[in-house]
Amino acid sequence: PSYSTVALIEEPTGVEDPWDLPELRDTGIKWSERDTKGKILCVFQGIGKFILLLGFLYFFVCSLDVLSSAFQLVGGKVAGQFFSNNSIMSNPVAGLVIGVLVTVLVQSSSTSSSIIVSMVASSLLTVRAAIPIIMGANIGTSITNTIVALMQAGDRNEFRRAFAGATVHDFFNWLSVLVLLPLEAATHYLEVLTNLVVETFNFKNGEDAPALLKVITDPFTKLIVQLDKKVINEIAMNDEAAKNKSLIKIWCKTFTNVTQMNVTVPSSENCTSPSLCWSDGTYTWTLKNVTYTENIAKCQHIFANSTLPDLAVGIILLLASLLVLCGCLITIVKLLGSVLRGQVAVVIKKTINTDFPFPFAWVTGYLAILVGAGMTFIVQSSSVFTSAMTPLIGIGVITIERAYPLTLGSNIGTTTTAILAALASPGNTLRSSLQIALCHFFFNISGILLWYPIPFTRLPIRLAKGLGMLSAEYRWFAVFYLVFVFFLTPMAVFGLSLAGWPVLVGVGAPVVAVALLLGLLGVLQSRCPRILPRKLRDWGFLPLWLRSLKPWDDLISLLAGCCQNRCCLNKKRQSNLKGVCSFQLQGNRGFVDLFPENVGSLFSINITTYLSITRASCVICGDPCSGSTVKGT
Repeated sequence: PSYSTVALIEEPTGVEDPWDLPELRDTGIKWSERDTKGKILCVFQGIGKFILLLGFLYFFVCSLDVLSSAFQLVGGKVAGQFFSNNSIMSNPVAGLVIGVLVTVLVQSSSTSSSIIVSMVASSLLTVRAAIPIIMGANIGTSITNTIVALMQAGDRNEFRRAFAGATVHDFFNWLSVLVLLPLEAATHYLEVLTNLVVETFNFKNGEDAPALLKVITDPFTKLIVQLDKKVINEIAMNDEAAKNKSLIKIWCKTFTNVTQMNVTVPSSENCTSPSLCWSDGTYTWTLKNVTYTENIAKCQHIFANSTLPDLAVGIILLLASLLVLCGCLITIVKLLGSVLRGQVAVVIKKTINTDFPFPFAWVTGYLAILVGAGMTFIVQSSSVFTSAMTPLIGIGVITIERAYPLTLGSNIGTTTTAILAALASPGNTLRSSLQIALCHFFFNISGILLWYPIPFTRLPIRLAKGLGMLSAEYRWFAVFYLVFVFFLTPMAVFGLSLAGWPVLVGVGAPVVAVALLLGLLGVLQSRCPRILPRKLRDWGFLPLWLRSLKPWDDLISLLAGCCQNRCCLNKKRQSNLKGVCSFQLQGNRGFVDLFPENVGSLFSINITTYLSITRASCVICGDPCSGSTVKGT
């Protein structure tokens, strides 16, 4: 009878929150159950894992440095030419996307900021025109940790957390620009505020800015490649001779001397002075101070004696650094996963994610901002800090809510480094470089005031979680997001800017209006659908391919399936088997692929290391002549 089975049906107690941190359980032997030898071995294993973790973290940071150099070799001269186009610098929207593109191309907001400072100091660029470029540089620097998050795509849950933790930086920067760029264009409040600060204080030149992390990484990275970053600055300042120079530094030790030499001049009017001018009947001579540079010692890096062009060296370094970056990141995640178990994980998670007791819980987030600023100041790179934090978010040590204020603090920390570097500038560039650095600082402070103090305004967290959920379900969308946001959109806006204001406004205004309308409609559908007509209460009135990624996912799966079938058929021709069955199991440890001898064979597998199987798919390739395929899940 039906009533007799009611007790056997377990009703769900509630919906599981996909953002809950996983419980990092210790699956090994407990400490109390180990003998003396086992305890000593466990201690040495822990020390070894810690040393390995530091080693791979060192190579991870070095690979980020080499990756930046590779991007500069591939796109540095193009970046310099972006800056040299003064005809569109007065357009704040064009300046914004130039800042994004240049920072993405050189993978360093410090490099793009130094170019901007040099141009302002040389009167090639005004502070007003430079501010949107600084905003764009702030956006461009967040691409690094988004790339790092892609390396955790093997596990769906880890990828959801890691990608959301990385893109919370993107959303904060883009939302801040959407509000503050029009405000700056209308009121110039950043320019006025920083000008008042610079005029109020009598700053003097300081010592060189601290380079704490460079002291550790430079001995290794300088053995790989060294760049002459002045070349990009010279290209930005329209130096034609610099366009033919190589970015690879050949001579590391040079000697510059000034000496008096006899030189010929067209006429006596070009002489240094009448007393230092004479003629031999054919030429007019004068005495002039001539500066010459003598090369003393070559650099000791791999490409110092190479004849390869910059592009080839850049591609080699790009592939090598990405390979090392991926390898180090995968190893770091596995080491962290094995170390952060049991009681250690409980202590670390509680320390990082627990708030202060009531009524001081609100202080915790601001303390996290200070910690993020301090850590970024120590490592001198917001990209390094946020990239190192991304795998910790993925494995569930840091929550998105705690990562958000740490990221905001990192944004502040990278500007304090620029301020110190500005204070160490020569007297002729001190004022302009300091004002640009302060513009960067106050821009981030303004963004924090907009998107953090009131919990309701913390939109970047909600948007990043939504994107993380979407990217975890359709992992190809993460790559599309990266290309669309950091390359296609800025390039499209830049191209429209070259065509002039009328074209940019004519095309951009309808696009922005439609986006705002759709956003407003989405908010009304979720908050108060009753005020909308029945047809507009959901997105059913749109075609499926406009309101869902499922058709696109089916298309990509179909294309991938065609490639897989072709590969499978090639294997069949090589092995002369009637059919090959490929099983793919996905669990909390990643994926495992199984290829038995043939379709008819019976086989068993040990899945104890792939617990919590979430998906198992089988693809059976039929006869090679007919090409028939059977898929099952």
